Amino acid sequence: MTEIFFAFLGGLALLLYGMQLMSDGLQKVAEDRLQRLFEVLAGRIVYGVILGTFVAAILQSSGITTIMTVSMVNAGLMTLKQAFGIVMGANIGTTVTAQLIAFKVTDFVTVFLALGFGMNILATKKKMKFTGQILLGFGIMMLGMQTMGNAVAPLRQYPGFVDFIQTFAENPLIGLLVGTVMTCVVQSSTATIGILMAMAGQGLIPLEGAIPVMLGDNVGTCITSVLASLRANRAAKRVAYSHVLYNLIGSIIFIIFMSWFIKFVLYISPEGDIARQIANSHTAFNLLSTIIFLPIASQFVAFVEMLVPGKDKPIARKAMFLDENMLSTSALAMPLASKEVVRMGNMAWQNVKTAIGSIADRDAKKIEQVLENEPIIDFLETEITKYLTQMSEKQMTPDLAAVHTGLLHACNDIERIGDHAETIAKKVRSMREEDVVFSEIAYAELEQLGALVLDASSKAIKALETNDRELAQASLQVSREVKILQKAIRKNHVQRLNDKICKPGAGFVMLELLLNMKRISDHSKNISQLVLGEF
Repeated sequence: MTEIFFAFLGGLALLLYGMQLMSDGLQKVAEDRLQRLFEVLAGRIVYGVILGTFVAAILQSSGITTIMTVSMVNAGLMTLKQAFGIVMGANIGTTVTAQLIAFKVTDFVTVFLALGFGMNILATKKKMKFTGQILLGFGIMMLGMQTMGNAVAPLRQYPGFVDFIQTFAENPLIGLLVGTVMTCVVQSSTATIGILMAMAGQGLIPLEGAIPVMLGDNVGTCITSVLASLRANRAAKRVAYSHVLYNLIGSIIFIIFMSWFIKFVLYISPEGDIARQIANSHTAFNLLSTIIFLPIASQFVAFVEMLVPGKDKPIARKAMFLDENMLSTSALAMPLASKEVVRMGNMAWQNVKTAIGSIADRDAKKIEQVLENEPIIDFLETEITKYLTQMSEKQMTPDLAAVHTGLLHACNDIERIGDHAETIAKKVRSMREEDVVFSEIAYAELEQLGALVLDASSKAIKALETNDRELAQASLQVSREVKILQKAIRKNHVQRLNDKICKPGAGFVMLELLLNMKRISDHSKNISQLVLGEF
């Protein structure tokens, strides 16, 4: 029995690793097009279904696809209803891999492995290397399926195991529960569907017993988005709740009409091909669930909003003040650009505050918040620069031209401030992952420096907003203090390294944090000098 157990685990490990290789390769081939697709196709719920199907087919995970929609909801690029469309599509997309597994390609496993490995190692072009990675991943995945099938074959001789499996057909709720638990553990519905196919291929489980487990797999796959939303805002919780409720309600409906559903699956599947029947039941369930829920999507979303009441203030990714209709009149367009630059500055400052605040507690939520907001800052910098460039095509008075040039410089400095906040957050994330800690003295010094950096940047952005020269002078003074303190801390830190109080690994991270905090102050100084007319 021990041999069976470890052989099965080895096969499962190969299956999961192969899936990960395939997913990584497909994502690299797609490059950054997924994010663009989210923005273009998420406008209507039907488009969301198509988008969710496509993205989940690439990522091979409805859970990850659902998590991706959360940042889009927070960015104000889609509503919960549109996000729910992606959730439905994501469930359909995850069935693609199961359909591939159902093909009888085990005889060609070595071909996929050899071809994929050769392309991945020998190819010089990235696309070919990634294609090789996809083929290699598929080959490893099928090898895992073959290993699992061979491992579970002897279980047919154990009457107790066979009797337990038979209860899934007699009591579908047990099968539903088993499927849910399996997928919560493995965190991949595709993997658990693969396990079902391996067992069914050895005659261990009939279609009547496999379908309830398959339904449970769909419920269990929600665990990823649920865990991600535990400490998130209401928008994230609503997307996660919609995912769970959608799969749970759909599973209950199909259990009620189980006999009819089995007849339908047998009708659309080849006779005697249990693997294809399971794959088709997986696809049919998710397609039919989407057809059922699409007409009542508005009511379903309202129900989810009732379960998670309250309102979040979303971060608007799109420019709020830039109006192209005003470009013909520079005197009217300039104040709009100025407001957008200040808004971008406040967002960058908030990111700095969150990133510096994460140093002491290494809060994963703060780190994630910084990383989610940084692309928005970059996007705004692009939009503002484009707007100001279009404005420069019109004639301006010398005073307006000076403001125009200043805004361009400020926009660049603010974008750099956002970049340094992101770098700090990533360094803190590395500290979490590698368990890097500082001495109490080091934390106290960082806290003191962080307070000065925040003060300098806050005063600079406020001075830009109000054109307050006194505030700009105050910001310059704080920036000077940052420079002096940063040098002192750096010197103290080197001394602690020499005295073996700090470890070398922590030492490198400390220096990186000091450097990025000083650079935030430097860019704040630049903004203050703009207000003073010294740029």
